[in-house]
Amino acid sequence: MRLDVVSIFPEYLAPLELSLIGKARTDGLLDLHVHGLRDYTSDRHRTVDDTPYGGGAGMVMKAEPWALALGDIAAQVPARRPTLIVPSPAGEVFNQKLAYELAEEEHLVFACGRYEGIDERVLEWAAEQFTVRPVSLGDYVLNGGEVAVLAMVEAIGRLIPGVVGNPESLIEESHSDGLLEYPVYTKPSTWRGRDIPEVLLSGNHGKIAKFRREHQLRRTAARRPDLIAALDVSHFSKTERNVLWELGYAVVDGKAVPRDAD
Repeated sequence: MRLDVVSIFPEYLAPLELSLIGKARTDGLLDLHVHGLRDYTSDRHRTVDDTPYGGGAGMVMKAEPWALALGDIAAQVPARRPTLIVPSPAGEVFNQKLAYELAEEEHLVFACGRYEGIDERVLEWAAEQFTVRPVSLGDYVLNGGEVAVLAMVEAIGRLIPGVVGNPESLIEESHSDGLLEYPVYTKPSTWRGRDIPEVLLSGNHGKIAKFRREHQLRRTAARRPDLIAALDVSHFSKTERNVLWELGYAVVDGKAVPRDAD
């Protein structure tokens, strides 16, 4: 997979040289390029922003430097239609499902906006060469897109085959099946007067799987009830339905609904 990131602070993306993503770059699994937007300016001040039409606070990123940068990237791989990810609080929310979807792409380009954002005409123009997708990390505002890009590149990159050493770990982690991950423990079995759950020492893989599934449901109901509401529970076992009932949910038309609303 090829990844291109455009930013006025390319040094902000230095963490992409570290850990599994850095190793994946070294091993050739990820072909990642970071571009400085100011390299595509022509004035001596290397200006990338100007005042907004219609008035208002803040500055808006100018269209021409972005067009030159994105045009340069598109020309480097002319046979592909890249997907342009624009971090924006006005975009669709990034989640694990979207990470899996984007991990199937051959070429992703990330445009790190700053100030009040990028001139909207850039996104309209870019749609001629790119599949444009504004994406948000969540319902809050950051100073720029770099933090969001670091998170998205890591979430997407680790799904590329070979990046994570044990691919089974991708199956059992949070959000892979719509639920939060179960609690995990390691040695020693007793620590500061706290014992790990006895079932984990039993060697009975069936009981361990049942324990972990139950605690996935309990943790998700306690911390992210919105995920419970979004689940398709039509295939849930009797045991799983009993746990949902204990947690205050009934199964109606394949959905878990609060029992007082049943």
